[in-house]
Amino acid sequence: MVERTTTRRRQLGVMMRKLRARKGLTLEEAGGLVGVSKATVSRYETQSGPVKWIVVDALCREYGATDAERQAIVGLAKDAKQQGWWSSLADSIPESMNLLLTLEDEAVSESHFSCVYVPGLLQTRAYSTALQRANEIPLESGEIERLVDIRMKRQEILNRAPRPLRLWAILDESVIRRVVGSPQIMKEQLDRLLEANESPAITLQVLPFSKGAHAAALGSFVIIGGTEPALDVVYVDFHTGSLFLEKDEELDRYKLAFEYLRAQALDMEASSSVIERVHKEL
Repeated sequence: MVERTTTRRRQLGVMMRKLRARKGLTLEEAGGLVGVSKATVSRYETQSGPVKWIVVDALCREYGATDAERQAIVGLAKDAKQQGWWSSLADSIPESMNLLLTLEDEAVSESHFSCVYVPGLLQTRAYSTALQRANEIPLESGEIERLVDIRMKRQEILNRAPRPLRLWAILDESVIRRVVGSPQIMKEQLDRLLEANESPAITLQVLPFSKGAHAAALGSFVIIGGTEPALDVVYVDFHTGSLFLEKDEELDRYKLAFEYLRAQALDMEASSSVIERVHKEL
């Protein structure tokens, strides 16, 4: 089985890269300080291959990391091989899905804007199945069931103990009006959204047609919040593939767009009222 990047390995790479950049050192200069090669420092930062926590500890000290930063990063290095629940499936799922699951594994928050379909974390099984059946490339029933099972398993992070994911979802009105599968399937999906909006860890808003043009010319996107701001990532799912954006300027753009969308969308109570109205119309 191909070894995939784990959540901790990715976090370690990001933090090591940012600490070195903060100190203003080149890869070669950093390696020289602790007696390792430029290639070794680069490998630690690019999330590939094994790591030695003693080297990580030494690099953190040279980078001027605080005690708290160093202890957290060394902890990541010691647990870098720990795999997520989906590791046994990694060879049979797309790399983009593997990376999404890796990012979500220890994410503390997700901010979604959806302009086509209900976010996967809030989909019912029937709704998710109907979406898979609508794929332009017909899938075998067993493959559809496997993909839906993975999506349902993903949703467990909403009830994760002791710290459930904090989900903020903004749905364009077209999302709740587009009938996926059948009217009955859509009613059940709208019931799920209403239920979700009662959860203390979930905030759901509807962006009504009446608002006209809005800040989502960027399309649907997800801001995945890590345990540190440096680990935040934007996930953009296109029909032909996915993008994961983590440059500061990219993050700033999408975070600003989400703030505008939050301001334009209906509040939670009004959003639930709109969902209830659409439910009755079905």
